[in-house]
Amino acid sequence: MDKRTIRVATRKSPLAIRQTEMAINELQELRPDWEFEVIRMSTTGDDRLAWSLETTGGKGLFTSALEEAIVNNKADLAVHSAKDLPTEMPEGVALVGFLPRAPACDVLVIRDCVEEPTLIATSSPRRRAQLKKLFPKAAWKEIRGNVQTRMTKVSEGFADATVMAKAGLYRLGIDTWDGLRFEPISITDSVPAAGQGAIGLQIRSEDCHLYEGLLCSETARSVHLERRILAAMGGGCHSATAAHVESDILHIFDEKFGYKEVKLSNAVDLLEPGAAESLLEDL
Repeated sequence: MDKRTIRVATRKSPLAIRQTEMAINELQELRPDWEFEVIRMSTTGDDRLAWSLETTGGKGLFTSALEEAIVNNKADLAVHSAKDLPTEMPEGVALVGFLPRAPACDVLVIRDCVEEPTLIATSSPRRRAQLKKLFPKAAWKEIRGNVQTRMTKVSEGFADATVMAKAGLYRLGIDTWDGLRFEPISITDSVPAAGQGAIGLQIRSEDCHLYEGLLCSETARSVHLERRILAAMGGGCHSATAAHVESDILHIFDEKFGYKEVKLSNAVDLLEPGAAESLLEDL
C-alpha cells in the first residue's frame, strides 16, 4: 500500500506541538496508510511579543503563516487552537473539522500567598470584561508568552493572578505549579471564546474528501455554531465577545448586553444564513 505523506504545519510552542501530536495520533489510528511530517513555524503573534494584542488587533496573528503554507503547497494540514481562528477562511482553505473537545472553561491561576487578586494579568479583553464583576477592585495588565512563561511570570510576582484555558493546562499535563494554585471559573462567570477547548484542522479545500468521517461531529456542531454567533456579533479572538455551546445551552457574552443564556431547540437551524443574526436581535 502506497503511503500518503501529510505535511503538518504548527506553531512552535509546547502546547501547539502537543496538540499537533494529538491530531497526528488521532489521524494515524484512523488512516494507517498516512505518514506525517511536522513543520514548525513562527507566526506574527509569536514573533511580536512586545505587541499589545488588544490595541494592535488584526485577524490571524497566530494562524496566517500556517494558512499561507497550505495555500502555497508548503503544508497539507495546519493544527490550531480553534479559538485562535478568524471566522473567515482564506480562499482555498477549509476548516475541515475538530478533535474531541477538552473542558472549555477558564482557570484563575493565582499566587498561593494571595487570597483575592488585586492585580490580574491577561491579554484577553473577553476575560477582563467578564471577570471585572468577580474582581471589581482589581487592576489589570497585559501578559504575553506561552503557558509556562506566563505562569512563571505570575509566580515571580509579575501579577497576583492570570487566567488560562483549562484545556491547555490539561493537554500539557499541568495540574500544579510551584507557588501557584488553580481555581476553575464557571462558564457563566467567564464564557469561553468561541472554539475554546477544541483543536481545529485546516486543509486545502480540494482535500476535504480525504477527511470525511474522521473527525468529531459533536465538536464540529458546537464550534461551528459558536463561530457563526461570533461572526454575527462582529467579534473575533481579540474582542470582548464570547459564545459557547454546553449540551443544549448556548452561553453568550457581549459588552453591549452582558451575559445571556439561550436554550437550543435545534442548533442546526442556527447555522443557516441569517439565523444567528436573528437570534441576536431577539436578545
